Amino acid sequence: TPMGDLGRMLLILGGILVAAGLVLMLLGRTSLPIGRLPGDFLVRGKNTTFYFPLATSILLSVVLSVFLYLVGRFRR
Repeated sequence: TPMGDLGRMLLILGGILVAAGLVLMLLGRTSLPIGRLPGDFLVRGKNTTFYFPLATSILLSVVLSVFLYLVGRFRR
């Protein structure tokens, strides 16, 4: 049924969000420099601050791409 499929999808998305939250909490307790990598731009002006995590974004993209590739390979 359409409502059952929607409910299942919401439960899966909720589980993914919980897992992502746990990973972020665990990474926060380690001394990994996520968010402070070379290539992350921080510009401080007189009244403003601009932060662009370019290297962190690229690293997370590569890690997620490899993870999703492996998940796709094992689901076959």
